[in-house]
Amino acid sequence: MTSSVVQTPLKRVIGPKLLVLFVVGDILGTGIYATTGKVAGKVGGALWLPFLTGFLVAILTAASYVELVGKYPRAAGAALYTQKAFKVPFLTFIVAFMVMSSGLSSASAAARAFAGDYLAEFVSLPPTLVAIVFVLALAALNLRGVSESVKANVVLTLVELTGLLVVLGFGTWAVLNGEGDPSRLTDFQASGTGTAALSGVLGATALAFFAFVGFEDSVNMAEETEDPHRTFPRAIFLGVALTGTVYVLVAVVSSLLVDHETLAASSGPLLEVVKAAGAVFPPALFALIALFAVTNSALINMMMASRLVYGMANERVLPKAMGKVLPHRRTPVAGIVFTALLAVALVSTGGIEGLGDTTSFLLLCVFAVVNVAVLVLRRDRVGHEHFRTPTALPVLGAITSLVLASPLAERSADVYVRAGILLVVGIALWGVNRLFLRRAERAEDAERTEDAAGAAGTEGAGRTGQG
Repeated sequence: MTSSVVQTPLKRVIGPKLLVLFVVGDILGTGIYATTGKVAGKVGGALWLPFLTGFLVAILTAASYVELVGKYPRAAGAALYTQKAFKVPFLTFIVAFMVMSSGLSSASAAARAFAGDYLAEFVSLPPTLVAIVFVLALAALNLRGVSESVKANVVLTLVELTGLLVVLGFGTWAVLNGEGDPSRLTDFQASGTGTAALSGVLGATALAFFAFVGFEDSVNMAEETEDPHRTFPRAIFLGVALTGTVYVLVAVVSSLLVDHETLAASSGPLLEVVKAAGAVFPPALFALIALFAVTNSALINMMMASRLVYGMANERVLPKAMGKVLPHRRTPVAGIVFTALLAVALVSTGGIEGLGDTTSFLLLCVFAVVNVAVLVLRRDRVGHEHFRTPTALPVLGAITSLVLASPLAERSADVYVRAGILLVVGIALWGVNRLFLRRAERAEDAERTEDAAGAAGTEGAGRTGQG
């Protein structure tokens, strides 16, 4: 089979190295910098276990995404795969809306993290106002162009990775010098025993999974990536493996040096680790690094959401006007404006943990569908080579995603309420979109009828003249 290049009005500017950095930068950020303490509050000192389990679940679903983006290298991601597999427009829209909502709730969590304890190292400002200004600034950067946004991502990725290396470096030095308590690594603080304890561990894993979301965002950049059939497999697997390794090591160091109660009480948990290591490292400098990290997470999630809107508009899942591209910049202007407005609304709906848990819940539901879709689409052959994942991986991916999304995983009620409201909004948008489509279809039918009647009249007049 020969490779085929999908034509796209978007500009292909993302090469292999840039895509790896994009994936790493998308995964790194808010999850590890802001929710580590909340995970510790759920599981206790055995903080490494939820992150390790989350890594394994992420790898299972990443394999499905790699196969599907290789077969269908177009924007829209999970929505496109759902439509091709099941051909149920309503399900396609719900999946697409859930993915978009998850990106925006993730960006909102990042905005809240930006306005929290890390920023408080420098200045005290109203958190909601800071979060709103933060979202609008990222939208403006996104509007300038994907090249500018991805280049900013490269810089921010290197900065946030440096912050994690600071934690690992100073933390390891402290441990080697006798600091820390190894017994914490096997300390489980999940409430109750038996099923209750399992529920607590699953809840911690579901929240830790928030730290791994992001690899799925990259498939929405397929139309702006060079040679996506070959570029995506290495980029996604390498990106998830690198971040997973760093996350588990950071979790181990954090547990060794800081007790889980202190971590849980802080919205800047890694700053607590740096301080506990006794490092001669300015807390303000680390806080600045953390601010860059959460900025990167929000930037890429906003990019993903706007490209998803663009892709859905091209698939006629959303009105065609939502796919409008800015002429000179060639960026999806309608999608950027729409998602920015939604993000501004979301930043007032909850804290970091609630928004992070909402992101995980929505994406776990979507991942279950995607893992089934990859199996259904095995019967669909394409005219180019692509990666094929072992069948066992999507099967396990679907099962683990459903378990972590189920009530077995302990999470607060507001997560289900927020997700439910988002779904209701999605269904309402679906109904409005269908109404416009039906009106357009009726108008087209009426026009065709008028044209046919006019043609018949002209033909009749011609016959009369001949008679």
